[in-house]
Amino acid sequence: MPELTDTIDRLVRPIEDWPEPGVTFRDITPLLGDPLALAAVIDGLVELARQAGPVDAVLGIEARGFLFGPSIALRLGSGFVPVRKAGKLPADSLSTSYDLEYGSAVLEMHVDALRPGARVLVVDDVLATGGTMLAAADLVSQAGATVAGNIVMIELLALGGQERLGDAGCVSLRSY
Repeated sequence: MPELTDTIDRLVRPIEDWPEPGVTFRDITPLLGDPLALAAVIDGLVELARQAGPVDAVLGIEARGFLFGPSIALRLGSGFVPVRKAGKLPADSLSTSYDLEYGSAVLEMHVDALRPGARVLVVDDVLATGGTMLAAADLVSQAGATVAGNIVMIELLALGGQERLGDAGCVSLRSY
């Protein structure tokens, strides 16, 4: 996958001090604008997803997990479940709060989004502190389902997300 990591390095731009001082944001919009690079990233994420074994659903975390999740779900023959920020879902929802690199937030998922016992793959773009992934896992657990795996395009090693996830772990296409 050296070619894919080179593509990610070339097209994901670091934005220093955004959204606040001390945070380096990874802007994936240049990668999304390149159809060959986007296809290569989707292919790479699907390859990682298959390592988790069969899944019943792919859960994408708002907002950038929405960009990869549906394509991965289609390729795996699974449904897609959006996990949204508080107040964005129209029906009865499960809710969990969590801390992230630069604050705190609440995530929600429809109560009926997952069937009990379902195996779920969680997808996002970046693993930083692991707070968002842990919150998604909490929602999956509240629904009576199981996280089969976590995948991201980029892992930021210095922020310790992998350690916070423990045995659940996370696999990525590129680490910094």
